[in-house]
Amino acid sequence: MLQISVEPAVALIDVERRITISGAKPQAKVTLKTQTKRAGHDWTSEAVFEADAQGAIDLTRDAPVSGTYQGVSAMGLIWSQNHSEQGMFPLFHPDLSRALETTITASSGDDSSDALLVQTLMTEGVIREEVRVNGLVGTLYRAAGSEARPAVMIMNGSGGGVNEPRAALYASRGYHALALGYFGAEGLPKYISNTPLEYFEKGLDWLRDAVKPKDDFVAISGQSRGGELVLLLGATYPQKVSAVIGYVPSAFVHGGQAAADPALGRDGPCWLYQGKPLTHIWDNNRFASWKPYDDGTQPRRNSAAMRTALADPEAMRKARIPVEKIAGPVMLISGGDDGAWPSDYYSLLVQSSLLAAKHAFPVAWYNHPQAGHSILFPYVPATQIVHAHPVNGNLTTMGGEADVNAQANAASWQAVLQFLSQATV
Repeated sequence: MLQISVEPAVALIDVERRITISGAKPQAKVTLKTQTKRAGHDWTSEAVFEADAQGAIDLTRDAPVSGTYQGVSAMGLIWSQNHSEQGMFPLFHPDLSRALETTITASSGDDSSDALLVQTLMTEGVIREEVRVNGLVGTLYRAAGSEARPAVMIMNGSGGGVNEPRAALYASRGYHALALGYFGAEGLPKYISNTPLEYFEKGLDWLRDAVKPKDDFVAISGQSRGGELVLLLGATYPQKVSAVIGYVPSAFVHGGQAAADPALGRDGPCWLYQGKPLTHIWDNNRFASWKPYDDGTQPRRNSAAMRTALADPEAMRKARIPVEKIAGPVMLISGGDDGAWPSDYYSLLVQSSLLAAKHAFPVAWYNHPQAGHSILFPYVPATQIVHAHPVNGNLTTMGGEADVNAQANAASWQAVLQFLSQATV
């Protein structure tokens, strides 16, 4: 009789599981299927394995002979999940205290068996608090326990909104975490254009006052435009930022791009400081052009346009983020097949600038040569790579393939935890 074992069956989402099958006939073909309900949508995967001479299958050891993923991958049944509907869908329930439950079904001939794999985002004792104060819009996740803890402030990228899943996971790993929205959420501007940096300074001050972090440590973490933003904030407010974590960041200030107010255009200003727009790399750039993107074959790559701006050294100089002003450790995560912008090249420039300035703090750069822009979250589906523009329907790719993006998702999060552990010693 087939039996499925999931070890551990219930754990935080960042914990890799060992999925094994026993009781099959020697060398029999066994089909594994998964189904997960994510925010009301069904996500599924399927893979066929051949049992060994003892009738066993171990996903940490065995590769499927066919299915939604290839090669040996302990969590391949999770990251290769997809949905049958059109569009991009959330990976988590709106209520993050509700665990993700994946049903795994094994079948071979007339024999079948089910098991449950449960992924949680919030450990017991983590407290969620909505933040609507002094113009700030976000959500605070307090780590469990009464002892002092370090803190992290998290910002999303050009998708806007409030990144609560990341904050919940940070809190579950022992950090007070504020997911701070700055556009694209209720009570905030619809567009990224003309966003004042002083808003984030208020967020840093409020977080320190609210949680009284251990050793006054407040790191900032951001992805994509948020990765650009955290480097910019670290350079602008060095005494208020203890460490910087930039997922697929930029070394330069950019304009509004796809998240811009249409009245200002995608080349309009994104960030304001002291009421004035910051010079961005498209300003008076002799070579910057959207033509490689606009006229590109589908799925299009935003990075093709971004690279044109790198032909003007003077524009680059004026828009470069002065990262050498950052007064703390810096961590950079990039993908070598980034379809949004060349985050690997940008990260190299940031690292080089810091090393040239003899930065007094650790600098860590983790580049994933084949991964794309969507280096996000450990052990979730990595199949949402290409998306259609909501108005014109044009297809855009973030780059990479599901398998390498999934590897980058898991590896980058473990690297972040190690980085913060060392930074808070």
